[in-house]
Formats: sequence, structure tokens, C-alpha cells
Amino acid sequence: MCTIRARDGLWGVDAEDKLVLTQTESSLTQEEYELFRRLIYEKTGISLGDRKQQLLRARLGKRLRGGEFRSYRAYYEYVRKDASGTELCQLIDAISTNTTHLFRERQHFDVLATTLQQQLTDRAWRAVNSTLRIWSAGCSSGDEPYSIAMVVDDVIGAQQGMDWKVLATDISTRMLDRARSGVYDLHRLGTVPDRFRRCFFRPVGPRERRAAQVIARLRERITFARFNLMSDHFPFRHGFHYIFCRNVMIYFDRPTQETLVAKFASHLRPGGYLLVGHSESLNGIRHGLQYVKPTIYQRTIS
Repeated sequence: MCTIRARDGLWGVDAEDKLVLTQTESSLTQEEYELFRRLIYEKTGISLGDRKQQLLRARLGKRLRGGEFRSYRAYYEYVRKDASGTELCQLIDAISTNTTHLFRERQHFDVLATTLQQQLTDRAWRAVNSTLRIWSAGCSSGDEPYSIAMVVDDVIGAQQGMDWKVLATDISTRMLDRARSGVYDLHRLGTVPDRFRRCFFRPVGPRERRAAQVIARLRERITFARFNLMSDHFPFRHGFHYIFCRNVMIYFDRPTQETLVAKFASHLRPGGYLLVGHSESLNGIRHGLQYVKPTIYQRTIS
């Protein structure tokens, strides 16, 4: 089954959307829009609202041309009947725009470094935690998990007896493949601290490409996988010390947010942290986590 997650800028309009639609493509009816709305909500938890019909028509028009579907209804039926979930991935990809960068919302990585340093000097914590586990729930092109990995590697260093792993999940094979490569154009490294840029990236490709790749040692610490946040069951045997789920829940309605946060909380280890995006808050959501500071919550130790 396809991984589903909302990504930053999900409904942003780009220049490619300003296309002249054919007569077939312009015929997305209100009824068909409602069908797509319900399907997307049921499968992903994303709530489109009632004002995205024009944008959905433009974005899906591209998919109709690429797949040679004769109408929006025919495409809807194809997605609905595709048991593999592959075309659902294509649908969400078609309407998604990725906006992210390395070390976005820098304060979260500062908190990660500070709290991790405190934990490593706590003998009681070390006695029951031989492996650090972190989940980047919505990794897009890998910017977030690689930023996490740089901080963790810098803090843990060569400490004996402390292993660490990062799980990074996202929606599509296209984005996950990009993330696994760890290759970024040099202009995207401007938000990376200088010493991290020197330590954790190496030039790759022809000089005119001007690209760099995250070093293999760091890439090997991260497992990229597809996962649907709307799954009834989270199949993780071990809890996480940190869960990053940033700028994802803004696309969900309140009941979906509450359900998802409850699942996150149940998969945090005692003392573990949940970090959400700068536009998100758990205010008004029952969750059982302790407020630390804006966008940062902790499971209490009991």
C-alpha cells in the first residue's frame, strides 16, 4: 500500500498550473470534486475544503494527459480500483508541491542537540538506552532526516556503546529515491552550518552540476520507507526518542490530528519528544504529552 503524507506547500500554485485546459480537462464537476475529496480524505487524512476545485482540476489535468484518461471520472475510478495503491501515490504526487530545506526551523535541531547531550550524560538514561531511535515522519527529499543525522553524529561522536538510527518516511517512491541519494545542488547547502557542510558533504558529478552528496557514513544510518500515517496500526516494535512530524498536520482536520498525535504519543519512549511545525499546535487536542515550548512536546517519565 502506498505511503500517504501531506507535504509542505501541498496546495501551492506554480507556473505550470497556468495552462490552457482542454474541454475534457475543464469538465471537473462538483460531484466529481466531492468524490476526489472523499477519496483523498479517506486514504490520507488530508482535508481539501471546498475551495480547491480549480487547483485540483489543473493539477489532475496534467495527470489525465500523462495517463491518457478520457475524463476525471474515469481517472477517479481507476484510482479507486487500483488495489496496489500505486496510482493513489501518483494522484497525491500530482497535487503536491515540496517546499523544504536543510535545517529548516533551526531551533528544533538546537533542541535536539541540547537534550541529547543531557541524556548522554545521564547514567540512568544510558543504562536503559543503548540505541537512539528517531523518526522523521514526512521526510520529503531527505532534508529533515539528514539534518537530524548531522546533529546526532556531531553530538554522539565516537561514544562507546551508543548506536543510533533514523527512520524517514514519506509519500512517494519518487521523493524517497531522491532522498536516498542524498545529493543536493550546492545552492541548497546555504542553510547548513559551515562545519557540517565541510564534514558531511562531498562534491559529486561534473563540475557544471555543482552538487554535493551526504557522506555514506551518514546515509547508512537512515532507513527510508513508505508508510501511511492513516494506517490503523503503527508496526514499530521499539519506541522513538524523538518524532519529527512538521508541517504535516496542518492539512488534517481536528479529529484526524487528535488520532495521529495519540499514535505518536504511544510510540514515544518515556521522556521522548514530539516536534511539530511552526504553524502547528496541539492546543485543543487531547494528547497526554507535556508542553515544553511552542511546537515541542514531551512524553512524561512515569
